Amino acid sequence: MIRRLVVAALLLPLIATRPLGAQARQEFAARRLALLGRVPDGVTVVLGAPEPAQDFLSFSQAASFYYLTGFKEPDAALVMVRKGGQAVYSTLFVRQRQAGREVWTGTRLGAEGVEAFAGMRGRVVSELIPVLDSLANTGVPFFVVGEVTTETDEPSSMGFTPLTPDEQLIERLKKKHPSIKVTVVNDVVERLRGTKSASEQALIRKAVEITVRAQKEAIPAIRDGMNEFEIQALIEYTFRRNGADRPSFATIVGSGPNSTTLHYNADDRFIGINDMVVMDIGASYKGYAGDVTRTVPASGHFSAPQRDIYQVVRDAQAAAEKTAVLGAPSRNMNEVATTALSAGMARLGLITSSEATYDCNVGPAPRQCPQYRLYYMHGLGHGIGLEVHDPDQYYYTSKLSPGSAFTIEPGIYVREHVLEELPDTPRNRDIANRLRPAVTKYRNIGVRIEDNYLVTDRGVEWISKAPREIAEIEALMRAGSTGPVKRDREMVDSYKDVP
Repeated sequence: MIRRLVVAALLLPLIATRPLGAQARQEFAARRLALLGRVPDGVTVVLGAPEPAQDFLSFSQAASFYYLTGFKEPDAALVMVRKGGQAVYSTLFVRQRQAGREVWTGTRLGAEGVEAFAGMRGRVVSELIPVLDSLANTGVPFFVVGEVTTETDEPSSMGFTPLTPDEQLIERLKKKHPSIKVTVVNDVVERLRGTKSASEQALIRKAVEITVRAQKEAIPAIRDGMNEFEIQALIEYTFRRNGADRPSFATIVGSGPNSTTLHYNADDRFIGINDMVVMDIGASYKGYAGDVTRTVPASGHFSAPQRDIYQVVRDAQAAAEKTAVLGAPSRNMNEVATTALSAGMARLGLITSSEATYDCNVGPAPRQCPQYRLYYMHGLGHGIGLEVHDPDQYYYTSKLSPGSAFTIEPGIYVREHVLEELPDTPRNRDIANRLRPAVTKYRNIGVRIEDNYLVTDRGVEWISKAPREIAEIEALMRAGSTGPVKRDREMVDSYKDVP
């Protein structure tokens, strides 16, 4: 890495910002109109992500800003004015072109390129504040989409939550214009994002296809004595050589005790022959995320305890899949999966019964929690899209409808010291004594199986078809790996045609 002698701009992974195609331009314009149709008359300001402090750091655009503009450069803003129920004008504020900076960062679009790019007016971002001040002077309300924390966010270690750049902009407006009314409308955009268009679903399919390829490369490559980072490297190599932008989140390769940590991503332990290996991975393709998890035995063959835990998780996922039908209540998936998991845990002796509880709070307000939560402490799934945990429309409608894109990912994680973590009460001591033989038998076995689904007018489709049945996994590992499969040039080139 070379070191420059002056302050740098962002190093973008592009030569120049190319104009949007006609179909994409129409779709982004329709999204902006949909947002304006859901807010009152006034000024809507959508803020993009700031550039990093150093030009050798990676940049990712703010998801909602990208959703409305398709614009990937930093320090941009979209300003839209609605009056009389109609959109009056839209302006995209972007960084000014500077040849001296672009030698480090790549060619910028510049204000003069906005019209050709997106079909709207462009201005340099240095004019944003004067424009907002001018609009604020008219007394109209402001609606903001950006990185704005909420009252429920935890304070930093310093005892307070520092203001984000977007919050600093809002505070400046309020200070200079005390009578201004500012409303954050992130939730309005997120609700729109919850319904994926046909073009978005096509991008998600590509991201998932690449992710599945990486799983198929990684599973047979696992061997006793390898390090987790060797598998991580193979996964991320497969992402990039097949056209992905980057991982959609930090790659998780957790073996043995690390398989029981939900978001473990240090990926630096040597894998033992008796370990289970959880690989929770996702490729990002043109900004859209895949998220697929497979859990496999390092030996290539499931031991009896490993098979016990794995089959309970797989049965829970299968039960949820059966209820995932067009128009069905989304809660059905969670209810049947939880029932299957708790029944399976009871059968294995990990909990005293499927309805059993333990003392989880012994303070002034004693509380009972389900025993199954000792081993299954996360939700069944989430939406996928521009973010790996993207909003999905069923968050708002509570049913599965066309345009949904989501995961189903049950799990069981038998942490070695789980029983020692129980609050010390007579009841809990008795529970621990009854559960200890099963925890000893299944300790350090973590299993998560995660798949991706799209909902269309035709129904719910499973799109992440990597091997997941016990026999399939053992057969793939038995076949072994002869090295990464040669890149399919035709497949990679076909990605260019996705809108």
